[in-house]
Amino acid sequence: MADFGLIGLAVMGQNLVLNVADHGFSAVVFNRTVSKVDHFLANEAKGKNIKGAHSIEEFVSKLSRPRKIMLLVKAGKPVDYIIEELLPLLDKGDIIIDGGNSHFPDTNRRYEELKEKGIHFVGSGVSGGEEGARWGPSLMPGGDESAWPAIKPIFQAIAAKSDGEPCCDWVGPAGAGHFVKMVHNGIEYGDMQLICEVYDLLKRLAGFKDAEISEVFAKWNKGVLDSFLIEITRDILKKDDKDGVPLVEKILDKAGQKGTGKWTAVNALDLGQPVTLIGEAVFARCLSALKEERTRASKVLPGPQIPKDAVKDKQQFVDDLEQALYASKIISYAQGFMLIREAGKDYGWKLNNPAIALMWRGGCIIRSAFLGEITKAFRQNPDLENLLFHNFFTQAVTKAQDGWRRIVGSATSYGVPTPALSTALAFYDGYRSERLPANLLQAQRDYFGAHTFRVLPEYASKELPAGQDIHFNWTGHGGNVSASTYQV
Repeated sequence: MADFGLIGLAVMGQNLVLNVADHGFSAVVFNRTVSKVDHFLANEAKGKNIKGAHSIEEFVSKLSRPRKIMLLVKAGKPVDYIIEELLPLLDKGDIIIDGGNSHFPDTNRRYEELKEKGIHFVGSGVSGGEEGARWGPSLMPGGDESAWPAIKPIFQAIAAKSDGEPCCDWVGPAGAGHFVKMVHNGIEYGDMQLICEVYDLLKRLAGFKDAEISEVFAKWNKGVLDSFLIEITRDILKKDDKDGVPLVEKILDKAGQKGTGKWTAVNALDLGQPVTLIGEAVFARCLSALKEERTRASKVLPGPQIPKDAVKDKQQFVDDLEQALYASKIISYAQGFMLIREAGKDYGWKLNNPAIALMWRGGCIIRSAFLGEITKAFRQNPDLENLLFHNFFTQAVTKAQDGWRRIVGSATSYGVPTPALSTALAFYDGYRSERLPANLLQAQRDYFGAHTFRVLPEYASKELPAGQDIHFNWTGHGGNVSASTYQV
């Protein structure tokens, strides 16, 4: 009888089950297209402790109890269809794991439905792509915690390791695992957009060639920006086509997306959290998709000309860019953890923040050296209100500020769009402002819609009591107000 079952033999599924077998666990696999099972067993899985099944019934019969079944199929209805097929064949206490990119509300629903039937449901984020699945992904399991002891040995064995620790731990209840994966993907959108803006500034303002930019990224990858995305960007920029033209220059500037970044931005709005950088990254992809419209606009909408000597000290410019990128990444992760914190409050989830940071240190797309500092910060204080309040990150953004501001200022002056770098700085300045102009905004809302406002404690009085909603008659005559114009 097999220790582990997997349904879905696309490349991710194949690589993950090979990883399971490499770590000493026996497995059984099934795929709707049964010929894929036979081909996999005869080729990639040859000699491995992996069996095949040609029907759902045969698949279930070959699993030891409690049955541990992982689904790596397309998110949405396919997940529900397979669960429906499995249910009549399972016993109470069996475990179904959805390892796809499911939207967390679907995971919440499946968790509740299966809980009533005595089946333990786990929604697990899986990051790292095909290579990660084969050699060590980042795994973010959440759902029915009673399933964790049974799947923990397998999951932590196959996960990536960071300083000897597995990049996998229990996240929280219901859809928490898929929620954290959603935020991971949103941060991924932000990181990629930031890198693209830095690349654009190096080309358009400093006049660097792609090979020179590759060298800059290679140097950065040895410092505070050490990360998977910096590493692959370095590699991309030094690849020339057979005619000597950098391959990246031949790629249409029209970005695609599969929706997980949008989910993060929408959820941030639902929870009232200012996750501005991920939102701007999503909108930047939307703007890129308007290629034909942008081409027309480029011929009619004026902007500043960029002189050849726009950047007089190129080394200073590169150093400033490094600091701007680093500080903006810190803001992005701070915003991501703000969203995770608020989700925990709103959905009643007790979330494992130190484990989440550790899970992202290895195996996943956003893995980077400075996630180690995030892990340390949350281990020191699991209830840390904001990463920016931790001394390491406070010092980092303080050090970065001058260069960060010079970069955003130069980009604005010369008309180079930097939505992510700019919104990161705007968020920072907003977050550190004790007083924002929202007082005027509340007055406007009260004027046209009687939406009320509250007064500052130092101005509280009998007519203007603190902590209460107040409406003012803004259309009354005269400049001075009287008590009769207030309504509490």
